[in-house]
Amino acid sequence: MSSSQVIGSAAIFAALAVILGAFAAHGLKHKLDAYSLAVWQTGVTYHFFHAFALLAVGILMKQTAQGTISHWVIWAFIAGILLFSGSLYLLAITGVKKLGAITPIGGMAFIVGWLLLAWNMFRET
Repeated sequence: MSSSQVIGSAAIFAALAVILGAFAAHGLKHKLDAYSLAVWQTGVTYHFFHAFALLAVGILMKQTAQGTISHWVIWAFIAGILLFSGSLYLLAITGVKKLGAITPIGGMAFIVGWLLLAWNMFRET
């Protein structure tokens, strides 16, 4: 992925986080219980954080030598958003507790992404 594609993807993920946050605040507010709304909000919060992380990675890619940042960082953050936040969105609207088993996999993807980013940055120095 090029830096421009990463930044564009980050913008799409951020827009989607806004849409999903607004959807919960307006469309799901009276349909979900407090627990499910909190689960949804957790998904939105992590979704936003990692959309901004992707944005930062895209900017770093523009400012560092080509190949300094591994594409695995990008894919780990994207996988984390899809698996962590996605599983929480589905859990909140379906109530299927087994979906919660997917959430830690997404959390691990986030952790891997951050650790890979750190490794890439330390490796550059």
